[in-house]
Amino acid sequence: MNAPVIAPIAAEALPATGPMPAGHPPVRVGRVGVLLVNLGSPDAPDVPSVKRFLGEFLSDPRVIEIPQFLWQPILKLLILNIRPRTTAQNYAKVWTPQGSPITAITRAQAEALAGRFGPNVVVDWAMRYGTRSIPEQLKALMDQGCDRIVLAPLYPQYSAATNATVVDAANAAIAGWRWQPALRTMPPYYDNPDHIAALARSVRDEIAKLEFMPDLIVTSFHGMPQRTLDKGDPYHCQCLKTGRLLQEALNLPVKVTFQSRFGRAEWLRPYTDGTLETLAGEGIKKIAVVCPGFSADCLETLEEVAMEGRETFMEHGGTHFAYLPCLNDTPNGIEMLHALITRELAGWV
Repeated sequence: MNAPVIAPIAAEALPATGPMPAGHPPVRVGRVGVLLVNLGSPDAPDVPSVKRFLGEFLSDPRVIEIPQFLWQPILKLLILNIRPRTTAQNYAKVWTPQGSPITAITRAQAEALAGRFGPNVVVDWAMRYGTRSIPEQLKALMDQGCDRIVLAPLYPQYSAATNATVVDAANAAIAGWRWQPALRTMPPYYDNPDHIAALARSVRDEIAKLEFMPDLIVTSFHGMPQRTLDKGDPYHCQCLKTGRLLQEALNLPVKVTFQSRFGRAEWLRPYTDGTLETLAGEGIKKIAVVCPGFSADCLETLEEVAMEGRETFMEHGGTHFAYLPCLNDTPNGIEMLHALITRELAGWV
């Protein structure tokens, strides 16, 4: 699972920078790296693994914007003693022979892109939290001669809790290195024409497989506390724009909602679960739900939306519910990622 997508190559096989003096240590240079980064996952659907993962994830001050001296006692004494058991049970519902869905799909995305950018570009993948960390994979790319690296956070809409923390981790990783690579960061792609076209194509293809025509397309984005918007995070606005552009591309009604609330604070509205409870009463009884804020299906899409969301909608009068998968490692999704990353490689490849 942890092997690089492209194995390290011998130093002498890389482009030479000129004659080396006798006794000079081997130098690997001249390649470009692409590092796909997603959120991460526990190593197994069990309580100890989930507890380790949540401990790291929920200790990130970008994720929980509460002073750590107040937050850490709550996290360690309460949350990490209660939440892992339920979360592990939920992970077990969606776990695959290849591991968690987000891990398997992110690895498959990197494998599908390997070799697509030319012989001197190495494509690899990392997770912000958990196994296969950003520092480890940046070092692996440098060891393969990648002195220029494109960091590709797989979050379509920008948030400090997602994109920014990926950049934080990358910068912290190389801060102590004597020889640092040149880093570029792929920007959020919430309104990129290639992204919108890929989403619309995927939705059309999935709807064509259904035995019913939805009255409404519900888009479910991961929620964020309302205070993140108040402090200037652009995530909410970018989600709304993705939803609007998708509606225009599909020429179908689309409603934007937000899922995965945590704690008692006010979060971005409208809430996905609350929306699913009321739609049938408004005469909308056939829906399809898509999650265009996720580049890969994961616990939040497969368990929270496809399973719990279906149950909520049907219990409150809905008659037809379909969950439409993320772009994942489909040919459509890979072509989109290829186009996005190719732009970021301009001048390097």
